[in-house]
Amino acid sequence: MMASVSPPRSAGTSYELSRAALETYFDRTARDAWERLTSDAPVSRIRATVRAGRDRMRETLLGGLPADMRGLRLLDAGCGTGALAVEAARRGAEVVAIDVAAGLINIARERAGEAGIDWRVGDMADPALGDFDHVVAMDSLIHYRAADIVSALAALAPRTRRSIAFTFAPRTPALAAMHAAGKFFPRGDRAPAIVPVREARLRHAIGEALPDWRIGGGRRISGGFYTSHALHVVRHG
Repeated sequence: MMASVSPPRSAGTSYELSRAALETYFDRTARDAWERLTSDAPVSRIRATVRAGRDRMRETLLGGLPADMRGLRLLDAGCGTGALAVEAARRGAEVVAIDVAAGLINIARERAGEAGIDWRVGDMADPALGDFDHVVAMDSLIHYRAADIVSALAALAPRTRRSIAFTFAPRTPALAAMHAAGKFFPRGDRAPAIVPVREARLRHAIGEALPDWRIGGGRRISGGFYTSHALHVVRHG
């Protein structure tokens, strides 16, 4: 179960089909399950591994951001129920947090209280959102093909001054086996389709699409039924 994000407005059919499936799942089918997963309520063993993996990944992505973010503007692209956005706001950042699922945004807004976050429902690539110092897309692009991931990054790059951190689903034998086994689990334990991507191919495509950006080191978080790989791209100079 992963947070959701709307694809860029210029995206093609594959984006639009994926977006529609994500919106249906997160906003209608899985809102209550997602609310529970992202709380401290008891969950199934499958979901417990996803919760633990997401917690570690969130710490990883936050670790790549400044400890003091006063005067910086951050976009949380595919914010889900808002945990990362809240932490960035606590560091002093001006945060815009957007998700395709209105139900998840409602949960995030209720939990955040007076955090001062600008919660939005819609498209992360909307130019009306303005410019940012940092963009984070945690587990929101894992439902897209490599070409679509690169298109999303290319749409965000002109409006980002410093860095974009995102995650993708790495193509590994273990992940392929889990996906196959997942067909035998109850529907409530299954998220929308995740698209495994080869890291080397993705890095190469990003390098070609974003020549003014440097691809930093990455980190893979894997445990139980959670596998995700973080990458940072940083603007040169």
